[in-house]
Amino acid sequence: MTATASPRWRLSRAFVTHVWVLVVAALVWEVVARSVQVFYFPPLTTVLEHARQMWFSGPVSSAWLTQGFLIDVVSSLQRVVLGLALALVVGVTLGTLIGLMPRAGDFVDPTLQLMRSVPPVALVPIFMLLFGIGSGMRITLIAFTSVWPILLNAITGVRSVEPMFHATARVFRIGIARRLRYIVLPASAPLVLAGLRVSTALALIVMVLSEMVAATSGIGYRLMFEQQSFALANMWACIVLLGVIGYLLNAIVTMIERRILRWQPGLRE
Repeated sequence: MTATASPRWRLSRAFVTHVWVLVVAALVWEVVARSVQVFYFPPLTTVLEHARQMWFSGPVSSAWLTQGFLIDVVSSLQRVVLGLALALVVGVTLGTLIGLMPRAGDFVDPTLQLMRSVPPVALVPIFMLLFGIGSGMRITLIAFTSVWPILLNAITGVRSVEPMFHATARVFRIGIARRLRYIVLPASAPLVLAGLRVSTALALIVMVLSEMVAATSGIGYRLMFEQQSFALANMWACIVLLGVIGYLLNAIVTMIERRILRWQPGLRE
């Protein structure tokens, strides 16, 4: 086997392993659910059939997507993506500024630690009063909750840059813009992307939480509606869909991480 084919082989083997784990988990769910026959725990095949009817039984012209998919799933994905994008921009910008100013960082650190420690559920009433009950409130809440891992990791990453690099840049009269582009941001990128992976999970959780309150669309709204209607197969379909979305978001962030950090020896291999 050639050296160029080896990484592809390892990637394919890892993918097959992950697929087999999911297949085994699905079979265990199906067997256990049919064995115990509990109303609150339907078999996976029943859940998938209800998911198909809810979201993937539309006309061919709309790629088999139903109106419910466009109203609930697409709107939730838009809120998550916009919230994460806002958190990434704010987190990297503020984190870089604070990291470059150690004294200012030490001054604001207690405030940052206090703000990030507040549970998101406690902020829902405040954000409803400030931003209303529309999508803007939910996007802002997602961004506010997701920004902290990115922000704190960015601060740590910027502070971890070797002082010799800054000294060398000053000797060669390299401007602050080029210093940020070629020294500071590449050095802090691994920690920022690690924070982004944590923020992705937080964004999904807060998205569901925000859509359970005063919402008319979204997966969180649909989950609560089906639970209150005792349509438990539909409720489980929402839970499975959230798991799939979380898995795909994590996979996308991992791909971005490998793409940006391909210069690192470990990821290059």
